[in-house]
Amino acid sequence: MAYDLEHRLVVGVSSRALFDMTTENQIFETQGVEAYKNYQVQHENEVMKPGTGFGLVRSLLDINKLPGHEGRVEVIVMSRNSPDTSLRMFNSINHYGLDITRAVLSSGGCLAPYLEAFRTNLFLSAHEDDVQSAIDAGIAAGIICTDNKYDFDPEAPRSPIKIAFDGDAVLFSEESEMVYQEKGLAAFEEEEKKNAENPLSEGPFASFLKMISRLQAEFPAEQAPIRTALVTARSAPAHERVLRTLRAWNVRVDEAFFLGGVSKRDILEAFGADIFFDDQKVHTNAASQVVPSARVPYRKKCKKAESDKK
Repeated sequence: MAYDLEHRLVVGVSSRALFDMTTENQIFETQGVEAYKNYQVQHENEVMKPGTGFGLVRSLLDINKLPGHEGRVEVIVMSRNSPDTSLRMFNSINHYGLDITRAVLSSGGCLAPYLEAFRTNLFLSAHEDDVQSAIDAGIAAGIICTDNKYDFDPEAPRSPIKIAFDGDAVLFSEESEMVYQEKGLAAFEEEEKKNAENPLSEGPFASFLKMISRLQAEFPAEQAPIRTALVTARSAPAHERVLRTLRAWNVRVDEAFFLGGVSKRDILEAFGADIFFDDQKVHTNAASQVVPSARVPYRKKCKKAESDKK
């Protein structure tokens, strides 16, 4: 019988999101493919250090160790590496005891078709084109910030996993964000008050939040292995539409922060996020100094609409 991915939480992760490949990527960009290949082969038995997405991946895989939830999470390496340059990555996966057995190795080819084929719920990569293609295909995806290093202590408790989301253009569609950008704060707040009882349209991460909410429902509330937070620049009176939208979707968000311009960085550090998703570089750059972060690009049709107005 074929292995069914339909009802599992499927996470696709690139090798650069999983491991720190700063040196390797620099070789690739400055010396080319052949030099990169030679370096990887020569260092095949040298274990790579954890990257930005390592802690989240390891913690998600731990859900499979909970009684009755074996195989609930599937992590698949989805990489532009060639099969010949991937042995070092697999050796590193084995060294850290990560239960990752499936991989896509495209030798530089586009990964988007395989994300859909593997029923991927979340894709993390440092390659912007792949993330953009995933977003355009309706898959939750983030360009992971790789400039900062994090201390992943193998002995530290890893539950619950804490995932934080921005609202507009991440959980929700870009519709309200566009009003703010085009007409300003006053018009945005007026529009949100007027539509307070009309749920916002789904954004690129709505389906991922719904999948997490279904997983949370499999546990008593105080024992759920994942805890979520909404961290948004919205404030009253623009809060009501958000809360009514989440209610309409029948999803659970454990904590919500309506910041009204207050920096997200300190809130995310206090929350202890294992990953934070936002559509604005100004927020992910600041947040990535204290917690792993990933930027969610706008869908291409939204980018075109912005361009047409310029």
